[in-house]
Amino acid sequence: MKTYLLPGIAVAVLVGVALLGMGIVSRDTGELRIPGAGTTTLLRSVFLAALFLHLGEIAGHRLARAVPGAPAARPPAWGVALSLTGAAASFGQIVQMADLGGMTFTETYATGPGGMLLLQANAFLAAAGCAWLKRPAGAVLPLVVVILSEAVRAHPELDTPEVGIALTTVHLTASALWTGTLVYVLRAMHLWRKDGAAQGAGPGRALLGRYARVAVFLYVALAVTGTFSTLRRLPLDDVFSTAYGRTLLVKLVLFAVVSVLALVARSRLHRRRTGHRKVDPRAAERPARAEVVMLVGVVAVSALLTVVPTPTW
Repeated sequence: MKTYLLPGIAVAVLVGVALLGMGIVSRDTGELRIPGAGTTTLLRSVFLAALFLHLGEIAGHRLARAVPGAPAARPPAWGVALSLTGAAASFGQIVQMADLGGMTFTETYATGPGGMLLLQANAFLAAAGCAWLKRPAGAVLPLVVVILSEAVRAHPELDTPEVGIALTTVHLTASALWTGTLVYVLRAMHLWRKDGAAQGAGPGRALLGRYARVAVFLYVALAVTGTFSTLRRLPLDDVFSTAYGRTLLVKLVLFAVVSVLALVARSRLHRRRTGHRKVDPRAAERPARAEVVMLVGVVAVSALLTVVPTPTW
């Protein structure tokens, strides 16, 4: 039962934010209604989740290989399924664009956003092919193409778009590695503990510790790029009066909770390493699992942030 609890919560959060998010954050703002906002948010949530989990799986596998004395067992590879799901989400957005705009698929591909979505779908298919051929490292390049195309799609403005593209590229990459790698690390810890508690506990903590050290740099990258992106796109007067500002506030609150949970997990890992024998070996894993749940919320809200109207200066 517990095995399916976390995925179930994740799906519920994604669907809940997609169906209810736009109506909540846009209430009494006077902004125009976005047609198909719920469907778009859900598709973009699936798109981001597939990207994050596949890239994180590749990074997490490399971390696991570097752990001394780690069991040979590895979590089942999700790469093929994840990238096929990402491709389906991208194609789904193309279909929705064509339907809402009254365009043919060819006409949709010819638009800037449609062209980027088509590129993303094909890049996901290439990543799935690499994973299917047992060449997971080869999937990195197509996934980088997905990130770059998303950064370009998100910044159609004429005023210094290259700055926004660079910030979004770093932000998306750091988000993917933080979220996706943590999920893989927890899957590996669960597998190793199930196969043999005595043999898997030590390597599992070591793996979580290696992830925690990398996560510090990812956190800094997220904080810096997120701050600069916000300052570029959101007038301070519009923080509470626009759907974009309200959505961003929700994301910041979730990010703050994630930060606290990450600090708690890191503190418990440190106490265990310094010889506090009364500390439960799984104590650091519990806040890490809670962190995953909150990160699912961050992904869903981030998807909503790409759908709500962007304020203008």
